[in-house]
Parts: sequence; C-alpha cells; structure tokens
Amino acid sequence: MGTLKLGKMTMRSLFKKPATLMYPVIPREWQERTRGHIAIGVDKCIFCGICQKKCPTNALTVDRAGGTWTIERMKCIQCNCCVEVCPTKCLKNENMYTTPSSEKIVDSFVGTPPKPKAKPKAEEPKEKKENGEKTE
Repeated sequence: MGTLKLGKMTMRSLFKKPATLMYPVIPREWQERTRGHIAIGVDKCIFCGICQKKCPTNALTVDRAGGTWTIERMKCIQCNCCVEVCPTKCLKNENMYTTPSSEKIVDSFVGTPPKPKAKPKAEEPKEKKENGEKTE
C-alpha cells in the first residue's frame, strides 16, 4: 500500500508548478508592507537627530554641524522607528533589503543643514518718560 501512495504523490508532483521561484531568472515581487532598507531624502532633512535618539540599535548618526547623516546597514534591524518619528518625513523604508555582505556597510549622506533663525531683538525698557515723570 505504501508504494501506491508514493506513486500517486510522484505523479501528482510531476504536473504541478514548483513551490519555489527560479530566483535569478524570475525576480521576487515585493509587497508594499515589506520592510526593506532605510532611504533618506537629504535635501528635506533638517538634521534634528530625533531618528538617532529613537534608533534601538544606534545604527544612525546625525551630525548637525557637518550636515551628515550616517547609517550602519548591518546594525539596522528595519524596525521603522526612525521613519515614524521623522518630523519632515524625509526617511522611508524601501521594499528592497540590504545586499548581503561579509563586510560592514556604512552609508553616509551629506546635505546642507538649515540655517538657524535669527532671534528677534528684545525691546529695551523705557527708563524715563520724556517729561521727566517716573515710571512704575
């Protein structure tokens, strides 16, 4: 009886599609909800450093003075925390994962940090009125 079951299973599998993809020939289609690697639009970044503080693995480094944003790809766990807290929404998760490598990959992006806004000058208090009356 065991040979009949084995023969039946063999015949069934001969006429089915394979369960796996032929990877190099047929590329994988990524779904929208796939978390891939982090990408940044440096032109919109204000280098506030909130993403660096929120990163649980300390994979991000933000240098406001130098205008650099650095990510260590092998430390990043694609948790999406930095993307959620970014105030300018310049960070996003792309649908492609980081390419496997035996070396540590560090990507650095250089942008221009925004110039600090000029503080308005405080008005000087009036010491005396023109008529010579005392002020209270």
